[in-house]
Amino acid sequence: MNIPDIKISLPKLKNDRKKLKWGVAGLGRYSDLTFIPALLLCRKSRLVSVFSRTPERAKAVAEKYAVPENFSNYSEFLKSDIQAVYVGSANNKHIEDVIKAAEAGKHILCEKPLALSSAEAEEMIRICEKNNVQLAVNYTQRFHPVTVKAKELIDAGFIGKIVSISANFNSYFPPDNNFRFTKQESGGGALRDIGTHIIDLLRFFGGEINSIQGVCDNVIFNYDVDDYSAGIVNFKNGGHGVFTVSFNTKKAFNRIEILGHSGAICIENLISNKHQPALLTLMHENEGKKVFKKRGNKLVHLIKALQVPFLNNTTPPITGYDGLINLRLMEELERRWTNLK
Repeated sequence: MNIPDIKISLPKLKNDRKKLKWGVAGLGRYSDLTFIPALLLCRKSRLVSVFSRTPERAKAVAEKYAVPENFSNYSEFLKSDIQAVYVGSANNKHIEDVIKAAEAGKHILCEKPLALSSAEAEEMIRICEKNNVQLAVNYTQRFHPVTVKAKELIDAGFIGKIVSISANFNSYFPPDNNFRFTKQESGGGALRDIGTHIIDLLRFFGGEINSIQGVCDNVIFNYDVDDYSAGIVNFKNGGHGVFTVSFNTKKAFNRIEILGHSGAICIENLISNKHQPALLTLMHENEGKKVFKKRGNKLVHLIKALQVPFLNNTTPPITGYDGLINLRLMEELERRWTNLK
């Protein structure tokens, strides 16, 4: 089977000169050092205003990126000339920030996990639908060109029926004063913070999940949330998935392996590696092994994929329902592990 070039095709705007006007709410390290720089690379988007609950922080970030307006009052921020809001606040603030943005008529890209609980996520989705605004979740891993190509090959039957998918996202995150280490603010540790990405990728490649079970543990760090989680899932279409995520490993081989009846796909350097191109390795029963390299800013691709749906008020490629489904799966894993202990 000939493998075409790896690329992403994005829909065109109805008005090519029209730009999506963004506001960024929550100015932590990710917003400052990752999201805003990515947003500024998107020609069809414009950053209009920023919000932080700390006035000095709002002013500093606005000056750093020459943003026209900055606010420490969220209601005033939502009155600024914006069409879409990136919600990058702590997890326990998501429900309040999303609901207020929806009631103000703004489309929303919310950081993952969508909420502290599936009940909160359901309410957020309900309010967004009631106010006719779009809700997306920041699952960047789906949008790397290598990930997109792997999905295309799976859907085209390149590896045949999926037998298993394994995925790992292991990192080093020692305890500090970050909200992630307080269960009341984050909802959980490695599973909620990075496991949600991996569960989303398992669904992206393997389809919806029937069941999940696993462990949430503190192997190295004894903080309020788990520093290690592992799980096994059963796909509705058949086959299985396994994953590990952690905050406690200084070095790790983070890769995704997708095994099918007729071939296999391996993705490396996609996760937790910003300095090397991602690798896509293909094996097929009728061909030799092939390896492709591709650089790509996952977040830029995600933002670009949201521009048309947000401007035209149509369903985005990643929605609040993805966030809800992933939350339900994480809650089920946590429940089963608690019952086993």
